[in-house]
Amino acid sequence: MIRIILITIVIVVVVVAVVVVVVVAVATAAIVVVVVVVVVVVVVVVVAVVVVEGSSSILVVAVVVVVVVVVAVVEVVVVVVVVVVVVIVVVVVLIVVAAAQ
Repeated sequence: MIRIILITIVIVVVVVAVVVVVVVAVATAAIVVVVVVVVVVVVVVVVAVVVVEGSSSILVVAVVVVVVVVVAVVEVVVVVVVVVVVVIVVVVVLIVVAAAQ
């Protein structure tokens, strides 16, 4: 009986570890993709605005500020989601282990 409980705990811990690694990897990849896309968009928009309006345009500054804020918010949201998922998984594992006792 104790052996079954220990095996179950080990399996749960391994699964949790894999899930955490995958979630962190996906979150990291998402951040990288978002940053790359945003940088490309900013460059394109800034070049377009400079060509149309001239380099002194307030639009250039506005676009850059908005994009930087959006990227920052997205990254914070992704990090918060990852942390919440990890915390939930850890709590579930602790509950399972406690129940097994």
